[in-house]
Amino acid sequence: MTSQPIPFIKMHGIGNDYVYINTFDFSVNKIDLPDLAQKISHRHYGIGGDGLVLICPSIKVEIKMRMFNSDGSEAEMCGNAVRCVAGYAFENNLVSQRKFNIETLAGIIGIEMFENTMVRVDMGCPILESINIPVHIDSETVVDHPISTSHFKGRFTAVSMGNPHAVYVVTDVNSLNLELIGPALETHAYFPNRINSEFIEIISPEEINLRVWERGAGETWACGTGAAAAITAGNLLGLLDKKVLIHLKGGDLILETTESLDRVWKTGPYSMVSTGFFYYNSSDLPSQNTQKGEQITC
Repeated sequence: MTSQPIPFIKMHGIGNDYVYINTFDFSVNKIDLPDLAQKISHRHYGIGGDGLVLICPSIKVEIKMRMFNSDGSEAEMCGNAVRCVAGYAFENNLVSQRKFNIETLAGIIGIEMFENTMVRVDMGCPILESINIPVHIDSETVVDHPISTSHFKGRFTAVSMGNPHAVYVVTDVNSLNLELIGPALETHAYFPNRINSEFIEIISPEEINLRVWERGAGETWACGTGAAAAITAGNLLGLLDKKVLIHLKGGDLILETTESLDRVWKTGPYSMVSTGFFYYNSSDLPSQNTQKGEQITC
């Protein structure tokens, strides 16, 4: 079978790395995107990344973003990926102003570009109602709720930033074996759509360490929506201020929220890594996703 050359851009937001395709210039309409996401994201056989992101035209605003985890599942939003999409769009004249909007499955995201590679992202309004996150717990909101698996006992606060998060306060994030802890929490019966898990170690009310287990991707070096969930949960617990410096494995983010916790903003950098062609053959590697064969348009 002849391989199809697909032009790609590799970018990362403080280590949360994705492979990007500019669909303004290259059509993906006849490609099995869940299958492509698995293959192009593979750390040994592909380009390598936490997933695949499509930079698309939008009929609503300036730009649209679609993203697939490295297991082929589609996700609603990623705060680090949206910064990279914003940076690429601005640098390549897909937008003409420093303030613009990006359409995602989680909603419309407001962007502000600064003079350097720093981007401020309006992460929107946290969703706290358990039924809308969703969390299968008979409570209107889920704050400091106990949870237990074979490798972890803790308490979590549930927040959605357009995608679901469970935030845990721990004493030492570096002591956690997330390869054991993450999968069991991700698929716990409380979480019908699976869950992203954030583990925060509080240095002060203005500074925390954060590790993230992303559903469908495993541990990632950074997560923008996870950082937004972390500042929200920390405020609900009365542990954090309204502006927090967050240290992740890949670097630092600044998160801000309001007194009423009805909005979150995130500021951080994006980095271009490389461009090139990925030679895609649908038979190269076995697909793990049941959506194989599905053709999806932007």
